[in-house]
Amino acid sequence: MQNTILLIVFAPLIGALFCGFLGAKLGKRISHWVAVGGVLISFLASAKLLFDKLLHAAPDLNFTLYNWASFGDLTFSIGFLVDGLSLIMINVVTFVSLMVHIYTIGYMKNDSGYHRFFSYISLFTFAMLMLVLANNFLQLFFGWEAVGLVSYLLIGFWFKKDSAVFANLKAFLVNRVGDFGFLVGIAAILYLFNSLDYATIFQTVSQSSDSIETINIGFGDWSIITFICICLFIGAMGKSAQVPLHVWLPDSMEGPTPISALIHAATMVTAGVFMVARMSPLFELSDTALSFVLFIGAITALSMGILGIIQNDIKRIIAYSTLSQLGYMVAALGASAYAASIFHLMTHAFFKALLFLAAGSVIIGMHHIQDIRKMGGLRRYMPITYICSLIGSLALIGMPLFSGFYSKDAIIESVHYSEQTFSSFAYWCLLIGIFITAIYSTRLLMLVFHTKERFSPSTKRELHESPRVIIVPLILLAIPSIGIGWLTMEPLLFGDFFASSIFVLPDQNGLAIFSRSFTSVGEFTLHALQTLPFWLMLSGVMLTIYVYKANPAFVTVIQRKLKIPLKVLENNYYFDKFNQTVLVQLSTWFGQLFYRIGDKLLIDGLAVNGSARFTQLTALIIRKLQSGYLYHYVLLMLLGLLIALGWLLWPLQPLS
Repeated sequence: MQNTILLIVFAPLIGALFCGFLGAKLGKRISHWVAVGGVLISFLASAKLLFDKLLHAAPDLNFTLYNWASFGDLTFSIGFLVDGLSLIMINVVTFVSLMVHIYTIGYMKNDSGYHRFFSYISLFTFAMLMLVLANNFLQLFFGWEAVGLVSYLLIGFWFKKDSAVFANLKAFLVNRVGDFGFLVGIAAILYLFNSLDYATIFQTVSQSSDSIETINIGFGDWSIITFICICLFIGAMGKSAQVPLHVWLPDSMEGPTPISALIHAATMVTAGVFMVARMSPLFELSDTALSFVLFIGAITALSMGILGIIQNDIKRIIAYSTLSQLGYMVAALGASAYAASIFHLMTHAFFKALLFLAAGSVIIGMHHIQDIRKMGGLRRYMPITYICSLIGSLALIGMPLFSGFYSKDAIIESVHYSEQTFSSFAYWCLLIGIFITAIYSTRLLMLVFHTKERFSPSTKRELHESPRVIIVPLILLAIPSIGIGWLTMEPLLFGDFFASSIFVLPDQNGLAIFSRSFTSVGEFTLHALQTLPFWLMLSGVMLTIYVYKANPAFVTVIQRKLKIPLKVLENNYYFDKFNQTVLVQLSTWFGQLFYRIGDKLLIDGLAVNGSARFTQLTALIIRKLQSGYLYHYVLLMLLGLLIALGWLLWPLQPLS
């Protein structure tokens, strides 16, 4: 089994290195098949391990590959942990990555950076696998920073575009803010437990949970576990794009569409959700941290969904949808429904990758026009893309029998049963979010595929379905977008699949209370048809169809009546302007102040140049004494002798 794990992790790395160093010499065909082959091997090996777990109850595996460094009794190692949580993650990552790799063959075929792109996406897959399979914080941090680095390279892949360079720098800087908190949390763990190994930390916590230390960080005593959890979650806020560290994700659309799918569905943004679920033994000991997580998730789910309604770029609508759905996952974490969060992460990965790749198919057909106001009626020209987009949208809005229905309803019910602070507030945010999701998803479908044609005759003449290399990944992603929810709900939510990897205190287990109400997926489905989320979803769909099909003038009326709220939304709640005008300018002012006082005055002026000027002045004075005349030196010697004698004789008193 250890060899299988190494194959899963390092097969994509080999593909990345091959494409990066030899791809240009050996040609496109060899390059992309080596990259695709590496990810395919990784996926097949991951699927084998998952089936062994499901069918044969294979035991968990925790092993050390090698020791990286040792300091006294402290050892830093590289190792892997294979349990229910990591198995779900590696299967999601490798399958979605495989689909993206195949799709890229068609989407990027005429791009001059073809080999470089395959190298990057394979490296991205390797970094994410290292992160989710880590058995210690050192390796987790390596994967954490590696996905951040590769996302920087991919968002700015078209580096000759100023907007792409700005977007990747923005993503990098925002994630540095989150990663600072993450690093502080890891340092606090090392200080408290004298170890970075998961098993050691979790065992120590379980044995000493009643005697947790407190620290004073300037405004009262805090449980050190609360401090650690909040610091770790700040890191998750950056990676998983939670308010207010969400601002980088919409701009990540500057990268090619395949990487938008990979970032939003299976890699970068899921890292924070996974990390909090992995750290459940720590988070369960801090109600304060869980309440904070719940509040942030609820705010993100609602506020980012609202922004999706007013977007006109097809990729940005889906991007804001990702932000909102991440909010649902994070809210579930705050309600201690870790299993429901990971379940939604899994279902979301398939239908969100499907939606992004379908959007890419539309963009190719429209000759890289991305404004949905310039589309319309495309279902006649791109029927397979339309059907796949419809499936992805139905899964996203939570239509019964589609995958998103099961995971999203499980989250809402778990939050409803939660007794954490802000649980009622979060519940209503998530409920309203259902209505909002239905509106922006249906709006996208209507304006792109159903309303009248709004493109030029020249575009119409060349419109056709995308080639097979693009369509096949869409079809393969559409299958789990329909069925993965009801196929896996019982073992993941009602069973003990996560028993060894997720820890929940009995009095906080709202998911357990919810799951005891149902004995099967069918019973859950019938129950959900009678609940408020279903009717809110249906209301949002019907309202949007009515507006864009029967009464399009209603949109103009709303825009005229709600000018001020729309302006706030069009400016993304002024987060970017606040960052630019306040944080950036304040940081620049402080930087200039420290530069003038610290660098120029103290370091350059006093320490460096000041010492040089002092030496120069001393030399000038001493040089004047070096006249070269003998009588000057004799006179100086006599004066020196007289001064010395005067100094010696001065204290002597005359005899009485």
